[in-house]
This record gives sequence, structure tokens and C-alpha cells, in this order.
Amino acid sequence: MTDAMVRQASLWQDAVRLLLLINAAAKPVGGDSEAPIDAVGVVHTQVRLQKLDFWVRYPDYLANELLNEYQANPDSPGLLDEAERILSSQEPDLRRFPMLRHRFGAFEQLDNALSVLVEKGLARKHDRLGEKRVIQHNYYLLEKGQATAGGLLAEAPSLAWYSERTNTVVALVDGLGGSHIKDRQYLQREYAATPIGSYIPPITEQARRRLTAIRATLPAQPSVGELIR
Repeated sequence: MTDAMVRQASLWQDAVRLLLLINAAAKPVGGDSEAPIDAVGVVHTQVRLQKLDFWVRYPDYLANELLNEYQANPDSPGLLDEAERILSSQEPDLRRFPMLRHRFGAFEQLDNALSVLVEKGLARKHDRLGEKRVIQHNYYLLEKGQATAGGLLAEAPSLAWYSERTNTVVALVDGLGGSHIKDRQYLQREYAATPIGSYIPPITEQARRRLTAIRATLPAQPSVGELIR
């Protein structure tokens, strides 16, 4: 995938996606002494935020992960249905915004989009310092950011997709830290095999074939006529 072929999001799109993702992923600040006084939630670590963002930006990888989760928990048919909704639509192509693979997986600088949120008083970033370097980035959702996220969805229904997908991604790995999510993403061969500095390729057709194979193993559903006999 060359740079000329890569679909890039606008700064506004990046900022909106990041706000809705932080809004979905933020946990209560609790007794966090570093939290701004108007913080209503926090996402701990840049790794976690980057890895969640990857699945929002690559719907085919998200669908494939839903298939993994379904096969581990076959009593949860909603996972299979959600994967099918994604893969049977144009979403994997229309919603994909490619990311480069870096040393620790998918990565893109968040500073430009985050600066928009900070300037508007919607979010705040705090760098926790060690002896020689930053050891953790924390992303705080502010009261105005939470209100704005809800207002955006009310004013622009077309943004509902972002809310749905960010919530799906967060629910998929609820309770897992960024490093665990990173390790999980590396289990996908195409992701792990992407050369450092190259864009991670899509896996849409592979995921669709996998969905078809899984569906073929399930008992046939009765027709409407059979149900009313």
C-alpha cells in the first residue's frame, strides 16, 4: 500500500473520533490526584488508546476479532451477528483509515487531534514522568468533552457510527490493558507480518471467508413456513 493509495482522515475527523473513543473508554478518575478538577473520566496509557483506535479504523480486523471472541464463547451469538453486519456491508472499505506499523504495533501521532480537544476544553493529556522519561500518558475526559460528545450525536446523527463502533471496541476488551490488547492484535498474521514503517493491510476478504466457514458449521435455521406449521 503506497502513500498515494492511503485514505487520510481530516483533522476534524480525527478529533471527533478521538473524542468519542475517549468518551467510550474513559474510566472514573477515582482518587487520581493528577486529574484536572473538571475531569469525569480517564484513559490510562497511550498504548491502550492507540490499540482501541486501530480497531475503530480497521472494521475488518474488528470483525475478525469478534469472530475470535465468538469461537471462544459460542453461546454469545450476538458477536457473530455483529461481525456479519460489518463484513456484509461496505464498512471495511468506507470506514478504513490505515495506520502504520511501528515497533510496538499500529501507531499514529495523536497530538494534532488531541490539541483540538485541549484547545476547546474537551480533554486533557497528562504525562507522568519517571526519572529520565515519560512513563505513562493519561488522557482525561473533561465535563465539557462529555457534554460535547453527547451533543455531537444529537446534532449529527451521521456520527452515530463512531459511537457504535467505539462502544463495540471498548466492550470487546473491557478490563484489558494496552499491552494485552497489543499482544492480541499481534496474533493476526497479516498485522504481525507488516514491515515496520509500512501501512497495515486490510483482511476483509479473509474475514469474510472465515465468517462463511463458521456459518457453514451451524445448524440450518428453520424457514418461516416451518416455524408456523
